[in-house]
Amino acid sequence: MGYADRDKYGIYKDRGQTGPGPSLMGADTLIGDSVVNAVEEDLGDIKEIMLDMQTGQVAYAVLAFGGFLGMGEKLFAVPWQALHLDTVNKRFVLNVDKERLKSAPGFDKDAWPDMADVNWAGGIHSFYGTDPNRGGAPTMGPGVSMGGMVGGAGTGMGDSRADQGPGSSTDPRAGNLGDDSDLSRIRGSNIG
Repeated sequence: MGYADRDKYGIYKDRGQTGPGPSLMGADTLIGDSVVNAVEEDLGDIKEIMLDMQTGQVAYAVLAFGGFLGMGEKLFAVPWQALHLDTVNKRFVLNVDKERLKSAPGFDKDAWPDMADVNWAGGIHSFYGTDPNRGGAPTMGPGVSMGGMVGGAGTGMGDSRADQGPGSSTDPRAGNLGDDSDLSRIRGSNIG
């Protein structure tokens, strides 16, 4: 089930180019979205979205992986900037090999970590190849556009967006250059 299927308020109703869409989305509609990697392996689903109350930005998506019917599943805090929103299949793509995810820093639903701890956050960002000092949104666009996966057969360098450079974006909307100042204009946020 994708975010459009969980839309209780008509947020994503077909409105052409107006209204909310991939640029501005309801958090509740993203909870439950599936997450795959670049080779289409199922990595689980989003259970929660964690907000940084100091900055007003999304810090992490909590991914549930493994287990059966909620039993034995492990939770992972995935940096928001490590995700790609696949707007065609209405799911997220995470640039990590499934086998490597099994060894990612995770936690049990009854023992959440202190996500404000700088050392903990550094370990999480290091694992996913993201920068803890840079807020950011997932890339957006159709399909799976991630490059080499972390720990996979690709480049192994982590976040493939680092190779795109300024002015490059997987977001297909006209005028989106994919840099922080563009995100500020699009989302009305304080990024950049």
